[in-house]
Amino acid sequence: MSDVLCIYFSRSGNTKKAMEEIAQALDAELVEITDGQDRSGWKGYMRSGMEAMRRSTRPLQPVVTEKNLEDYRLVVLGTPVWAGRCSSVMRGFLKRRGLELKHVGYIITRASERRYEEVYDQMDQYTAAPHVVAHSLRVGEVGYEFWRDKFIQEAQQYLGE
Repeated sequence: MSDVLCIYFSRSGNTKKAMEEIAQALDAELVEITDGQDRSGWKGYMRSGMEAMRRSTRPLQPVVTEKNLEDYRLVVLGTPVWAGRCSSVMRGFLKRRGLELKHVGYIITRASERRYEEVYDQMDQYTAAPHVVAHSLRVGEVGYEFWRDKFIQEAQQYLGE
């Protein structure tokens, strides 16, 4: 049973790709969260952006992990950036379960050149303690592997590995 949990939401597959690679490198449990909404295509893209701008959330599908969230040495949350904010699905998770997170790291994925590091502070508002490690990734960008590996290295340092 792992001491690290990687939990994520991915609309397009970019966050999923990054989190699968990070979970493998950290030998972490990997869990995908969803609210059960169809977010595919143009309509899904627009719905997702509007929810992010409004900061609205929907009920989530049940989230099952091997341990209680507070028992992990590190919980890595992965989310795409929508309209300059974390996804409404991740916000929904944080609103409902964020206070259970004492040791948290963030991976945000983005489509633009902008790093959106202010999203870390937005997410910290819902957690029991501020994040200990975070990086902004752009899948397919020249520096993607560098920043992904830097996150992994910083997470391992935090864990004392």
